[in-house]
Amino acid sequence: MPKYLFEATYMGQGIKGLMQEGGTARRDALTEALKSVGGTLDSFYYAFGYYDVLGVFDVPDDASAAALSLLINSSGSVNVRLKPLLSVEDLDEAAKKTPSYRAPGQ
Repeated sequence: MPKYLFEATYMGQGIKGLMQEGGTARRDALTEALKSVGGTLDSFYYAFGYYDVLGVFDVPDDASAAALSLLINSSGSVNVRLKPLLSVEDLDEAAKKTPSYRAPGQ
């Protein structure tokens, strides 16, 4: 299953909800959302800095990841960004490919 890194920032009501419910409840809510699309949560961490939450999850496909992102972002309480992750084997395979490319101005 494809893996995704998520980076999330709580906003306004989301911060208030986090303070009321606690971090474990928010992790559990994400776990349930992932289960609803056939996914699993690999890791979930709170952090200092621009992003309040970081982690990795697996879902069956890009459409499932996009559906989760759209739903969560539409709440207005959390701004989430997803990044597809590549395994070392994926990178090895990419390195074997020879795409054609012309740089700008050349």
